[in-house]
Amino acid sequence: MRFSTRPRWTKPSSLALCAALAGGASLAAEGSPADGASPGLQDLHLHILPRTEDETKRIAAVTAWTQDFSAPEQFEELPAGAATVRPLRSAEAFSQPSGNMEFDRELEFKVGNGLFRKLWVSSPSSTRASDGLGPLYNARGCQNCHLKDGRGHPPAGPDDGAVSIFLRVSVPADPGAEMPRIAEWIATDPDPVYGTQIQDFATVGQGGEARFEVSYEERPVPLSGGESASLRVPSYAAGDLAYGPLGEGAMLSPRVAPQMIGLGLLEAIPARDILALADPEDADGDGISGRAAIVWSLEHDAPMLGRFGHKAGMATIREQSSAAFAGDIGISTPLHPDKWGDCTAAQTACRAAPGGDDPERGGFEADSTVLELVTFYSRNLGVPARRDVDDPQVLEGKRVFYETGCPACHTPKFVTHRLDAQPEQSFQLIWPYSDMLLHDMGEGLADHRPEGRATGREWRTAPLWGIGLTERVSGHTTYLHDGRARSLLEAILWHGGEAETQRGKVVSMVPADRAALIRYLESL
Repeated sequence: MRFSTRPRWTKPSSLALCAALAGGASLAAEGSPADGASPGLQDLHLHILPRTEDETKRIAAVTAWTQDFSAPEQFEELPAGAATVRPLRSAEAFSQPSGNMEFDRELEFKVGNGLFRKLWVSSPSSTRASDGLGPLYNARGCQNCHLKDGRGHPPAGPDDGAVSIFLRVSVPADPGAEMPRIAEWIATDPDPVYGTQIQDFATVGQGGEARFEVSYEERPVPLSGGESASLRVPSYAAGDLAYGPLGEGAMLSPRVAPQMIGLGLLEAIPARDILALADPEDADGDGISGRAAIVWSLEHDAPMLGRFGHKAGMATIREQSSAAFAGDIGISTPLHPDKWGDCTAAQTACRAAPGGDDPERGGFEADSTVLELVTFYSRNLGVPARRDVDDPQVLEGKRVFYETGCPACHTPKFVTHRLDAQPEQSFQLIWPYSDMLLHDMGEGLADHRPEGRATGREWRTAPLWGIGLTERVSGHTTYLHDGRARSLLEAILWHGGEAETQRGKVVSMVPADRAALIRYLESL
């Protein structure tokens, strides 16, 4: 591939992209009913400039599914619109700032990158700007889990650590603990001793909670044309529990660190457009019944659309970043102010340990400035351009992708809100290949651990953009929420539930179509 040398890479200007969407229409009028979320579920985290009704019609046309697979669609090689970046051949492919970022904003991105890469130390420490680690933690810094801003992986063997995967834990809640303002909320509580996740490391004088354990059993899968595959069925456990047994009914669920690219663009998709794809009762009879993950926002003190996390448990990048600081590193922020992170009341020594809550930092270990810079960095990690969009096998694989029904969940295109103060995410035609909804993925992928409205069989549709660069960035090809799939084909074969029909088609299609489908996914 020599994509980077093709004249085609000359990126259209932001003006050209906007013109394609708006068709020359004037900027949106104040209070247009065509914009924003439904009255009960607002995009409270965004400063929105409304669309006109004419723009809304044009956007509907440009985001409609194609029926022509003879050539690439217009702007298809730019999955993040004007924010798309070059597809570097190095492991730094996911670590570039948004392609449309102005020079004077790049400093903020670079400082955020430095904080994302920072290694925190325990308190007390002479390094006052970096102390406050733990006392319990899974990693010493964000980059440790999201290496090169890519996806994590389960341990490759007994000599490999579990730094980019951990176990969530919860127990059934008492009756009547549901969320009154969110329908179909499934109440759970943190484990009374181990909290919300198992931390396998601790600062000096403390003890890590447990050892992450996983074992696999191979399951053969026959395919058409005499081909076959093998799935590894995982079993998880928390070994060597240091603080006694887990609570009654404890539910464990593994979580591998997801890739970081394009998060700001996902955050800028109108909630209204995502909610329009929900079909909880399968009214159209296609077997797909996506549901919105509605969560309670700590930042805005209101119900909001969940967008981030494997079960869409967080509404905004800022909240996701703050929760990771608290749970993964044990660092307090304005949204999660406890200096002891995930230590529970039962872990008295942990709570009594010194923290880094310096009054000069507002009483937090990572103050609002640190949180905002890390959020800005996470919001602006660029999505690399597609490769080989006009390759005949890629185009054939695209046809197979559509005819198999994959876009029913992996929605190809959206147009983001027109935004004030976020030029990188404003009014972009993007290709994330996700509807951002919860889907029942069947018993094979079930973790049997509810999270908010998500049941133990439901997962948010994972965006597919950048998936073909996983090996280049992360050095492996493991996928799904726990990294059990060792290839894209295995990831597909794990689909069940609402995707059982699509999985069956992949199993039975002629080998050439199956190969083309994988080739198409590798180009994303």
